[in-house]
Amino acid sequence: AQVLRKVMERNEGPLADTEVARLFREVMSVCLALEQPMNVAFLGPEASFTQQAVYKHFGHSVKARAYESLEQVFRDVDAGTADYGVVPIENASDGVIDHALDLFQRFSLKICGEVELRTHQHLLTTDESDDLMAVKRIYAHSFAFNNAHVWLDQNLPQVERLVVESNAEAARCLKLHTEGSAMIGSDIVCELFGLQQLAKNIEDQPDLTTRYLVIGDQYVAPSGQDKTSILAMAHNQPGALVDLLEPFKCQQISLTRVESRTPKNGRWDSVFYIDFEGHSEDTEISQLLAELEQQSVELKWLGSYPKAVL
Repeated sequence: AQVLRKVMERNEGPLADTEVARLFREVMSVCLALEQPMNVAFLGPEASFTQQAVYKHFGHSVKARAYESLEQVFRDVDAGTADYGVVPIENASDGVIDHALDLFQRFSLKICGEVELRTHQHLLTTDESDDLMAVKRIYAHSFAFNNAHVWLDQNLPQVERLVVESNAEAARCLKLHTEGSAMIGSDIVCELFGLQQLAKNIEDQPDLTTRYLVIGDQYVAPSGQDKTSILAMAHNQPGALVDLLEPFKCQQISLTRVESRTPKNGRWDSVFYIDFEGHSEDTEISQLLAELEQQSVELKWLGSYPKAVL
């Protein structure tokens, strides 16, 4: 994270800061793979946004393996079969993914990093034709159709829409039925299946961002621009959340996310997931954690890690 930030600070063009950082990320990825290939587990299926998040964070020289469930990703990392895992934790429309919070309670893994990914969707074909009117059918996952229905209604209202289970299946259907066919998919689909963009960024919400967490069993030292995540389990009583957040105000620590939910077991009434700026080694953060532990809550430190760079 520190290297990539310096690269972006020193960049004088003509490439954009993020593009130069991506180039350096790939160089770092190749060099690390020469020492020892890195295995990264992610929530599948293949060609999903989560796989795109893997390559954005680790570069393309890692060995990425798709799993069918979040629990399988956590188990694989916990068992040491994978060096890291990448799991979605929140998106702009739905908020925090509750099942991921349950797994953080069950497993003793740490958050080692975060990835923020814009969920762009494109209309893809097998050739470089720019004839939009030649499209007779479109293959896509239901999420993709829902995310691009306004553009489709305006530009291709009469085209047949065929729902498939994944981006990978949509790409395979497209390869089998090339004439008059297209699919909706992301950048990773273009990359993995060699497809062309007939129309770019057709999603209804172009600013929709999904946040992913990198999980592992390694401690991450301070980078200078960090976040810390905790789970706080508390009993349901008046002012519980106010009492929990008061130390943040006293220490002038900026919160970036607060979510509450009811746990499945009966030991605690509420679970609060909290992200805030700073690292556990920072004086004010260590004082904050010590103060929170003295309250009538059970605190689980999930990790301190660099803020997303790319």
